[in-house]
Amino acid sequence: MSRLQHGFVVVLLMVAAGNLLIWKTSRTSIIYADGLRYIRQAKVIEAGEIVGGLLKSIDHPAYPVAIALAHGLEGGEAPLDWQRAAQMASVMAGILLVLPLYLVALELVGGRVAWMACVLCFGAPVMSNVLADVLSEGTFLLFWTWGVWAGLRFLKDGRFAWLAPMIAATILAYFTRPEGLLLPLTMTATLALMPALKSTRLEWSRWWAAVGLLVIVPALVIAPFMISKGGVGTKPAIARLIGTAAPSGAEAVERNRPFDPNQSVVKTYLVAAKVVFESIRDAVTIPILVLVPIGLYRAKRNARSARQALFLTLLLVISFLGLMRLHATGGYCSPRHAMIPAMMLIPFAALAVDHLLRWVTIPGRLIGAPGEAIRPGPIFWLLAIAALILPSVPRHQAPLNGPFAAYRDAAEWLTDHVQPGEKVVDLTGWSQFYGDYPGYTFADVIYAGADQDARWVVAREAHVYGKWDYCEILRSLIGPLQPETIVPKGADPDQARVYIFDRKVPGDLVLMGTPSDVVRR
Repeated sequence: MSRLQHGFVVVLLMVAAGNLLIWKTSRTSIIYADGLRYIRQAKVIEAGEIVGGLLKSIDHPAYPVAIALAHGLEGGEAPLDWQRAAQMASVMAGILLVLPLYLVALELVGGRVAWMACVLCFGAPVMSNVLADVLSEGTFLLFWTWGVWAGLRFLKDGRFAWLAPMIAATILAYFTRPEGLLLPLTMTATLALMPALKSTRLEWSRWWAAVGLLVIVPALVIAPFMISKGGVGTKPAIARLIGTAAPSGAEAVERNRPFDPNQSVVKTYLVAAKVVFESIRDAVTIPILVLVPIGLYRAKRNARSARQALFLTLLLVISFLGLMRLHATGGYCSPRHAMIPAMMLIPFAALAVDHLLRWVTIPGRLIGAPGEAIRPGPIFWLLAIAALILPSVPRHQAPLNGPFAAYRDAAEWLTDHVQPGEKVVDLTGWSQFYGDYPGYTFADVIYAGADQDARWVVAREAHVYGKWDYCEILRSLIGPLQPETIVPKGADPDQARVYIFDRKVPGDLVLMGTPSDVVRR
């Protein structure tokens, strides 16, 4: 295809992606809990507190900056105004992501199926849900994918001009999420292995220059930010990942399930490998993942650049090992965390579809043309795409974060009951955000017991009756009280039931305090 034709295809894909993401934002039950943190940081940035907003916050600043910019266009100070601004920033990043994603697919699987690779990527519910939610992944993947494309072009052409956009994209990706450093790490590892393989060797002078640029330039730009942060990032997960902090406790809140302290290191990493594979499987979806090995085989047969193949292999291996380490040290890994390997694998499913449709022939006698062999036409391509995406339609139709919609109902109920000066205790922060109430969340709930104004406690069943440390803290606040209300009434089994407790009793406030043994842990 000509550049004009490629451009036309990309525009059509952008329009389709935009419609999908906007439709999903209209079906948002409640934003992902991490989004509350990004919005708080965006408010700090918009207020002009540059040091606090850009350098001292727990999250890297690029996405909160995008939220602040979108809020400048959106306006309004109500919680839903900030939600719309944050989702607008995510959706715009998702729409713009189509272009570098298409370019990466061109490099990996060719122009014939690059458009299908984009369709299948957005057809995966995890990716489109994340891009419609208040999460930093959309902005991160936009910069990251540009960097991957520039890196692939450098490895293919050997022109140093491609290193400049790759380094720029790396820096922007790092300013969005710490994982941005994975890109120069992978490229440096690729360059380190290239001399060992005859088919990938690069002239030594050019090799040293490339390694120098990849190490020195990002370091000069990123180092001041790292110094202000005190490391690669301030999130505890990063410190655990790189070994500067101990793994999460056996019953730490971030763990998907309690950790057996007697479990061997080998079993820990075997369990982690299983969870990572399942996360990638869910991010890609099973029908698409089944085709990936066929596509990888065809790509190997048609390989245009051994250097690109080496880079992609290392990228997938390092991503997988990084996710294994994340689970082994933190106890969690979800499909959302597996989007990098998912995006790199899905294009090969598109290549597999193309190969299979080329391989299939329809006997002419079936359509009245004996002796002829008919190749499948465009209708078969559409049927193939439908077969891969239709199983995921129910997940697309489900409202964003629907199981936790009751927290918005709780915020509405509190509107008629919270008096000026009273505070709300909610570990998730959702009811405080949607009701615009002050109060305590997971980060500071241990102080709520001593606050005379902490009247209302909002908690779902799992938190009220759970065995975690923070559940004990909640129960110490609630004491023998019965909930004032439970929302929603007659909840669906897949939907969280949220209890609202009033700690104000005739005569005084129920101050059960916080157990000292819990505070010490």
